[in-house]
Amino acid sequence: MDQADALRALQITDICVPLSRLAEFVERSDIYVEESGLISPIVAHIGDGNVHRAILFKGDEGNSTAPPHEVEELAKKLALLAIELEGTCSGEHGIGLTKRGYLRREMGEGTLKVMRRIKKEMDPLNLLNPGKILFEEGTEEWK
Repeated sequence: MDQADALRALQITDICVPLSRLAEFVERSDIYVEESGLISPIVAHIGDGNVHRAILFKGDEGNSTAPPHEVEELAKKLALLAIELEGTCSGEHGIGLTKRGYLRREMGEGTLKVMRRIKKEMDPLNLLNPGKILFEEGTEEWK
């Protein structure tokens, strides 16, 4: 492999599923990876249900390591599969900007209301990480 062909970047998923659904997640996610044409090995301490897949891709020649659309699509499919299998899109690294769009599907509207209420009570001026985890009320979240 010539240096120009080398994979320069990766995106690691942070998925966790119940152990009873682990084999199903691995089998179905392998299909998604194959369909995507990307390379995405499992790089995880899988024994407790954490299934981190490293999605490898060629980064931009500049310093940008922003993932291409197909990488984001694969990560989205994997996150939604984890939620479908009664797991989580964020097993240990938090929600943040990249996963906040899955909260409604994973946690439900009631939990989001409680989270917003706690945020409002604890941070009435919205100074602490505004917009980092919760979308503003009434805005659309990712499907």
